[in-house]
Amino acid sequence: MINNRITVIGAGLAGCEAANQIAKMGIKVDLYEMKPKKMTPAHSMKDMFAELVCSNSLKAARVDSAAGLLKEEMRRFGSICLESADLSSVAAGGALAVDRELFSQRITDAIRSNPNITVHNECVEKIPEETITVIATGPLTDSALAEAISELCESEHLNFYDAAAPIVTKESVDFNKAFFASRYGKGDDDYINCPMNKDEYTLFYNELINAESVIVSEFDKPLTVYEGCMPVEVLAKRGEDSIRFGPLKPVGLRDPRTGHRPWAVVQLRRENAQGSLYNLVGFQTNLKFGEQKRVFSLIPGLENAEFMRYGVMHRNTFINSPKVLNKNLSLKKNSNIFIAGQLSGVEGYMESAASGIIAGINAVAHLLGETPLILPEFTMIGALLQYICDESVTDFQPMGANFGIIPPLENHIRDKRERYGALAERSLNWFNQNIKETEL
Repeated sequence: MINNRITVIGAGLAGCEAANQIAKMGIKVDLYEMKPKKMTPAHSMKDMFAELVCSNSLKAARVDSAAGLLKEEMRRFGSICLESADLSSVAAGGALAVDRELFSQRITDAIRSNPNITVHNECVEKIPEETITVIATGPLTDSALAEAISELCESEHLNFYDAAAPIVTKESVDFNKAFFASRYGKGDDDYINCPMNKDEYTLFYNELINAESVIVSEFDKPLTVYEGCMPVEVLAKRGEDSIRFGPLKPVGLRDPRTGHRPWAVVQLRRENAQGSLYNLVGFQTNLKFGEQKRVFSLIPGLENAEFMRYGVMHRNTFINSPKVLNKNLSLKKNSNIFIAGQLSGVEGYMESAASGIIAGINAVAHLLGETPLILPEFTMIGALLQYICDESVTDFQPMGANFGIIPPLENHIRDKRERYGALAERSLNWFNQNIKETEL
């Protein structure tokens, strides 16, 4: 029997947001955090919650940016992370950057002093069955709990390594050079194909193998590098034709401009149901973001590509959300269990915090038998959560906030900055009409 308390596991940004939302609605919270009894290699602040482990920047602040819109939407819910960020901010141009220690200390003090929240400093090894539970343990989930989550989600739906290819918007692809087709005419022209002649390939190849990679820490290195997720630049260094006979193989394709098979072809596969995003097939990479932009823009048709996500390769525990998660962030297999933070498949500090807000609100809705909060797809939070729950997504990899996942405007605006501003205005107009201050 479910009692009238809610359990939150993990006191990172997502867990603190979830606990805070639940407590604000008058429900008692048991918040479990394994620090300081057990630490991970990435953490250093033993007694503090919501630790920022790799950067003090919470990205752009302006509302006509994806990161800025996300934060503005979170403010409408009374985000504890953004309240702390505003009070601990440091000068950073157009970004919201914080004093990391002060940021975490303010959140920790607020959580610990909340009369509706009881903090338990212990490591959870089993998922509680007697309470509605929000699991927000992040990419470094303890092995025992990870095993319990694996059993609940089925082992094939839990991942421990993030090997993601870059994603670009369809509208930024130059179709004077690229074309739709499937190999040998099979399928429904599912792929965008970017053909290369020999000179274009040679230039691209040389820049790829000489591009600068991110230095990978020992902690982030996979125990085994599988051929299927090997960085494209590593594969390329095996020989000049290695990727031309691999992910860039041209077999079964003809360039409609020439009528001949290209020397090499980069294929882009649809990433979402709307068909607004496409990923570069086989382009898992560990190149620095600036290098990805420079080198991949050499691909014919992608000269002006708008990258919504760059490729990454690092340790990152996350579930295959499209297969196992409901739109209210509860598990399909057990509606009493909610998943938030990077474990749910969102990428980034504020994205994790935002998912914690929604998971907390919906955990209370479930407890009280009320209708869950499902935000519209034209809001940034709504689009992000729709993406991670989109059953049409194949080979799921985590996603951060970007305008490519939001449905387009009815009247297309060519200027990108103006278009983003209009998308942000549409979202915030909905919040103004539907999320009132008295409801927080």
